[in-house]
Amino acid sequence: MFRAALVMIAIAGIAVSILAAPKALAQSESAIEIGKARPLNSEELYRLYNSRSWLWKAGAGHFSVKERRFSAWSNENASPSYGIGRWFITDPGKLCFRAVWRAETGAARALTCFGHREKDGVIYQRREPNGQWYVFRSAPLRSGDEAAKLRYGDYVAGRLNRLETVGHR
Repeated sequence: MFRAALVMIAIAGIAVSILAAPKALAQSESAIEIGKARPLNSEELYRLYNSRSWLWKAGAGHFSVKERRFSAWSNENASPSYGIGRWFITDPGKLCFRAVWRAETGAARALTCFGHREKDGVIYQRREPNGQWYVFRSAPLRSGDEAAKLRYGDYVAGRLNRLETVGHR
């Protein structure tokens, strides 16, 4: 039982590390000011993420329109894993995805949420509940923005299918 708990913690840690937010806090705005900014509405969040893949340093997550399926793969710390679940929009400005992450060491459930606020055309994002706000999309969009890593299409299915095939069940 102790080993199973460690496996669950390790896999959940993989999910957390691949989704670690950029550390750059918006320099021109304080966290308090950003927290008071207008939350994105459901339609804005849907347009931002639907049918797109979020490319990470060592993986990617796809937000499918069909059944709001969320799928992802990671090779963080040379440890292949994948997650399958659902994405949803809740509370004003919040996007979440719940997935079961699988690796050679086992499987674990994880819920991940991000808050989104807009001020003067700039979209800020933070990992909920206690992450730090950072510029997600500048106005206009800059190549280094996290939002620039959202690409239309499924950049996950091929890698995910290979991971499922090699037995990460």
